[in-house]
Amino acid sequence: MSAFTSALRISARSIHTTSLRSSVLASSARQSLRSAPIAAPAFGAVSRRWLSQDIRDKLDAAVKADPVVLFMKGTPDAPQCGFSRTVAQILDIQGVPREKLKTYNVLEDPELRSSIKEYSEWPTIPQLYVNGEFVGGCDILLSMHQSGELEDLLEKENVLPPIEDAPATSAPAS
Repeated sequence: MSAFTSALRISARSIHTTSLRSSVLASSARQSLRSAPIAAPAFGAVSRRWLSQDIRDKLDAAVKADPVVLFMKGTPDAPQCGFSRTVAQILDIQGVPREKLKTYNVLEDPELRSSIKEYSEWPTIPQLYVNGEFVGGCDILLSMHQSGELEDLLEKENVLPPIEDAPATSAPAS
């Protein structure tokens, strides 16, 4: 990786984080106000849909087929919700190569939309998987992006090449 690309990844993380944070926090705050805690229903009132082994196997294969798998609303080029847009932007800022990224538009398949939530035991979309492991949704990815944890994970999982330290320059001789 060139020194320019490394510097770009490092600076992009800090530059774009502020605008991503403000748009996500505003949206998140609105959502929080609408979704106050509700008492759990009485025993037996909750119906949980159990995934068939066939669907579970298909989801296992999907999340493991590519290094980075994103279940989102829309596509990276045309996201259909702010949270999906934010995650797509984060992956782009991080420099995840498109050939290592597979996306699934859950709006095209209602069964996929509900099944992936049950599969991950995570109630919201988008959902990101790296090498078959669930990483999280928008808030988690934004936090990981800001702290540098996402870049570390992507490097560790060989999705991104590590940033090489710039060679130290010596002071001119006097």
